Amino acid sequence: MAEKKAKHVPVMLNEVLQYLNPQKGEVYVDATFGNGGYSSAILEAASCKVIALDRDPNVVVRANELKNMYGERFEFRSGNFGDFADLVPEKINGAVFDIGVSSMQLDDAERGFSFSKEADLDMRMSCSGISAKDLVNSLSEKELADMIYNYGEERKSRQIAQKIVEYRRKKKIETTTELAKIIYTVVHSKPGEIDPATRTFQALRIAVNDELEELKKGLQGATDRLHKDGRLVVVDFHSLEDRIVKNFMKENGGRKVRVSKYAPELTEDTDAFREVSKAIMPTAEECRINPRARSAKLRYAVRR
Repeated sequence: MAEKKAKHVPVMLNEVLQYLNPQKGEVYVDATFGNGGYSSAILEAASCKVIALDRDPNVVVRANELKNMYGERFEFRSGNFGDFADLVPEKINGAVFDIGVSSMQLDDAERGFSFSKEADLDMRMSCSGISAKDLVNSLSEKELADMIYNYGEERKSRQIAQKIVEYRRKKKIETTTELAKIIYTVVHSKPGEIDPATRTFQALRIAVNDELEELKKGLQGATDRLHKDGRLVVVDFHSLEDRIVKNFMKENGGRKVRVSKYAPELTEDTDAFREVSKAIMPTAEECRINPRARSAKLRYAVRR
């Protein structure tokens, strides 16, 4: 068991703590609890309270462990971070999001997130609702192609969708490796490049869990709950997520207006944030130790 937990290394933990800046007596939200890496580190960094959110029912055991360790300083609330405003009605001093599939979910072959492990084609973070298997066997060829292109940024989305539809005429697609083999007939592996199935699996996962819309709702919900000088910290892993985070922070902070080209710039007082960061990358050392960090970017904002 200890060996399994060692795999779940929180990405950019030092930077998260630096920019969240936990303080004694304050309240923080870990919007993507997972295996509790951020939550426990925040609780160790200061005598504060952490409210943890997660839609995955499998994390409850770990949440109970932290509750036993930290008592009233830790509280777990089951739910999707897209419902942040409902799950966290009180004001808070900071929130952290680690967007995407967790290491714990990837490592559990039965969850069907990984194309490298034979499993039922599932991908549901909440373990309920429409699965990836439902989508690949029911969507039209055009719907499949659009999903794979828009959410996976896969250039060969049309060909992959065509092959999926051809295959399922003979047999329902049931497993992760079955789908991966279909993709490999279209996109061939090249040395030094990501696995050909990566983009299509990403697209399916995003669609199944409605991740991009939930992210937009979650960011707004967290921002609305922040106290003055409260901090929003987000770690993301691909361009679709990062574009949403970047645009959200840009649109809600640091906008400048000019009366004329000769007048000084003025910041609009209506902006939610008084400070917005550029993308912060993980260190080379962290990328060497934890390969999952390679594609990570961190952005933070401070409430006006």
